[in-house]
Amino acid sequence: MSFSENEIIEQLALTREASTSLALATSEKKNEVLFHLAQLLLENSSAIIAENVKDLASIAADDPMRDRLLLNSDRITNLSKSVVEIAKLTDPTGQILTDKILSNGLKLTKISVPLGVVGVIFESRPNVTVDVAALCIRSGNAAVLRGGSDAWHSNVILVQLIHQALVAAGLSSDLIRLLPTDRNHVSTLLNAVKYVDVIIPRGSDALIQRVRRESMVPTIETGAGVCHTFVAKTANIAMAVSVVVNAKVSRPSVCNSLDTILLHESAVQEFLKESVHDLLEYKVMIYADAKSFIVLTDLNYPYLQKAEDADFGREYLDFACSIRVVHNLNEALAHIDNYSSRHSEAIISSDESEANKFLASVDAAAVYWNASTRFTDGGIFELGAEVGISTQKLHARGPFGLEKLVTEKWVVIGNGQIR
Repeated sequence: MSFSENEIIEQLALTREASTSLALATSEKKNEVLFHLAQLLLENSSAIIAENVKDLASIAADDPMRDRLLLNSDRITNLSKSVVEIAKLTDPTGQILTDKILSNGLKLTKISVPLGVVGVIFESRPNVTVDVAALCIRSGNAAVLRGGSDAWHSNVILVQLIHQALVAAGLSSDLIRLLPTDRNHVSTLLNAVKYVDVIIPRGSDALIQRVRRESMVPTIETGAGVCHTFVAKTANIAMAVSVVVNAKVSRPSVCNSLDTILLHESAVQEFLKESVHDLLEYKVMIYADAKSFIVLTDLNYPYLQKAEDADFGREYLDFACSIRVVHNLNEALAHIDNYSSRHSEAIISSDESEANKFLASVDAAAVYWNASTRFTDGGIFELGAEVGISTQKLHARGPFGLEKLVTEKWVVIGNGQIR
């Protein structure tokens, strides 16, 4: 079904109008929706999987992106649990942030309130549809969702279930809007300043750059992750191998997976010798600089190419990574500063002074010492589900969850004061 720009604007206007009712809803009413949705997900698991299979049909069986799209019984169960966990979180709205009386008798109260209408543009990963909708409902926000065409069937049935839970609680289905996947509608959304309060792009760097260029609506960037791990001179090599392999292969299609290994020149030989077996098991393609290429060639590593400049600063989202050898910590820091997307960066080191310099110097939403970048996740941080990982500095940074889906309002009460 196709829509004109005017028809999309009319839909956005309905969502804006409906948003007031959710902002006024009690915490209990919002949770009524979420608990019902959690149950509907379980009851309709087979139907969700059937629609998801339609989407998967266009993705090759060996394509790592298939993992981002897949919904199976276990994942649907986890989605349901996630919705329940969101419902159990403290309502972030209506919190009193400041409460005071001025010398002139005016009573000032600053309270947390919903953002209003949140637009989220995302690719693949239909679980985002449920996570974002649940987070927005719990925080009193309406949501406009624009998923990718590759997840259309999955997103449609998930939004139908969300609508069912809203209507059952006496709320409007207009509160959660799924836009068609026509690319022209992205521009309409990015310019809908009258109806949308914030845009959150979650996906590739290309998507984020487009939103940054075109959006007239304020944006919060999430998604793209070019993540590095620096194996320092003092690194415990067994630990380094374990952390690096985990960061690369445990789920390569997500934003917190490793993209570039930085190796201190003294650690190259031992690290590569100890890691090639594990990397070979997953057929990890390595784009190696001159020094690491020689070592990997001597080790007969088969999935190997000489790195070009474009292979650094690249988000692979696949069983692939680049390697660069550096002389010292400062060179590693310079590389990260040049190529990082400010998402997640790690150092493996036994030198506390060196590690602390790394942690203090690297400009990223999350920095790690002797741990995998794969931990950058709202659920793993015990913050609940997330809208995404914010890589910017204003309003939210890092796992962007429930507590950041609010803004502030000053309430001023007087008895006739004038200025």
